[in-house]
Amino acid sequence: MIDYETFCKIHDCHHRQGLTIAQIARFLGIHRGTVAMWLARARFTRRRGQPRPSKLDPFKPSIIRLLDTHPYSAQQIFQRLREEGYRGGVSILRDYVRRVRPPQRTVYLKLHFAPGECAQVDWGNYGSVAVGNTQRRLSFFVMVLAFSRQMFVEFTVSQTMEHFLACHEHAFRAFGGVPARVMVDNLKSAVLQRLAGVAPVFNPRYLDFARHHGFAITHCNVARGNEKGRVESGVGYVKKNFLNGLELTEFAAIQAAVQVWLDTVANVRIHGETQQRPIDLLMQERPHLGSLNPHPYDIARTFTSVASSQFRITLDTNHYSVPASYAHRKLTVKAYPDRICIYFDNQLIARHSRHYGRHQDIEDPDHAKSLIAQRRRASEQRLLMRFLALSPDAAAYYDGLEQRRFNARHHVRKILALAEIYSPDLVARAISDGLAFEAFSAEYITNILEARTRTLPEPGPLQLTRRHDLLDIDIDPPDLNDYKVNDHDTE
Repeated sequence: MIDYETFCKIHDCHHRQGLTIAQIARFLGIHRGTVAMWLARARFTRRRGQPRPSKLDPFKPSIIRLLDTHPYSAQQIFQRLREEGYRGGVSILRDYVRRVRPPQRTVYLKLHFAPGECAQVDWGNYGSVAVGNTQRRLSFFVMVLAFSRQMFVEFTVSQTMEHFLACHEHAFRAFGGVPARVMVDNLKSAVLQRLAGVAPVFNPRYLDFARHHGFAITHCNVARGNEKGRVESGVGYVKKNFLNGLELTEFAAIQAAVQVWLDTVANVRIHGETQQRPIDLLMQERPHLGSLNPHPYDIARTFTSVASSQFRITLDTNHYSVPASYAHRKLTVKAYPDRICIYFDNQLIARHSRHYGRHQDIEDPDHAKSLIAQRRRASEQRLLMRFLALSPDAAAYYDGLEQRRFNARHHVRKILALAEIYSPDLVARAISDGLAFEAFSAEYITNILEARTRTLPEPGPLQLTRRHDLLDIDIDPPDLNDYKVNDHDTE
């Protein structure tokens, strides 16, 4: 049996192209008798009569029986029919199974929630963003109040427990209260283990946090995202409406931008399901929310770490300093989303702002002061020992320096430098002389050394440059009258 298209091709090849029956059969890949039969007919008609029997016919009751007992796939039924003697193909089996068992479409029950009854939470991911000197995966936390559809969104670069709990607290403050229960899926921050037919094992930190704020935890069944469809839609709405086409340059600017979007778009639009604005329904829901706990919950993630020889602890590839005296000691670290607190024996010894770049060194300058002071004292001690070895009077001279001079060590360093220029004996004698004269200063010692080592120039011989002229000089004889003795003096 051919179709109408093949019938038209047979008549076209024969009447327009002038092909013979053999040529048409060879061109179309059909039998020559079939070509001759359809050329004899002016119109296309379908064959009427009993359908040709199929190899599947004897097994159709077995197929119906198998489908009634269990939703087997066509391949599973094919394997069972082969054991019963079926020798046909799997394609006609699939066609028959598709006819007798049409595809079933999932039907969901519409859930209704009272004001303040429930909130739904979930995480979303969207590419990466620049943070400091690196790129970090961008995550965002979404909480939606099930009654009003009021939405809260917070962006982070981590989904660890401290961020998960901090986002809850920020959402509760934004809503103005705490819902009676929070619906979560099987994320590890909330559910540690989920087995069919067994109650889920919740994360003990999340359970403690729920008791502190007064809400119950409701889990969703495995692969049943429809049970928290409000937040699932919210995650998709953030991606399509806020993030789609947004140029993510710096992480610091995203949270401010999403807050503007929540206030001007997401929470003031006419919701497609309720046909009301979420902000208006929140006014009805807020009185039914539980009050916020006035006592803060310690959301920090706590772990222990041994400080390195450079008095650093490591968190997320970043290094944070502690006081130098705590090097090589086991410390307790509490990691908050915005800060790092480090303890030793329940005493806070260091506090830093948390950084989300990679391989950064965060140092408090005060942490190295004790080590620097210790090394300076050791250096000054070695300096003093060298000075005292210069002379037996060096100790007394040093006492005089400390009494007379503001910075005695400064003068000690200068005198030690002079000891590298002059001989030890000269320096020792200069120190003794300085002590005797009570001249307590490096300048006095310098003057004494320079005076003792200074050499005076010796007189040179007389140089006569014009000898012939000197020989021709006439000198008058001396007048000896002044030396004569008067006569009356001799009497």
